[in-house]
Amino acid sequence: MSEPPVTVTHEATIHEAIGAMLEHKVGSVIVEVDTNAAGILTRSDALRGSYHAGGNLRELSVRRAMSADLVTTKPTRTVRSALRTMELNEIKKLPVVESLEAVGIITMTDIAQQLPQQVREAKQNLERQDGWSG
Repeated sequence: MSEPPVTVTHEATIHEAIGAMLEHKVGSVIVEVDTNAAGILTRSDALRGSYHAGGNLRELSVRRAMSADLVTTKPTRTVRSALRTMELNEIKKLPVVESLEAVGIITMTDIAQQLPQQVREAKQNLERQDGWSG
């Protein structure tokens, strides 16, 4: 999980959001209203929104391009649970939210980096089970 997540306000422009993504070397920002997570703006959303609006990126609000149906997870959930949520919702970035506030974000890259550890743990569990039945 990347923490803290990169955030912008719902009043930010797409230009500002892209600037934040470039500065922090991330592919998305969490859009906040007050301090509550209200949406996510990915690079794809920014491109799509700017193309359809045909407007100046310095004037176009992230509110017009963000994904507002925000799918989130909690910090206490497992990597497996996060992956399942991402698969079911066909998303690549999953904000981690606690009390409506974004505390992190899990990406497919984060999950891919965790896979070797998950495989080792599964192997150890199987070896332990084999020892019990032997």
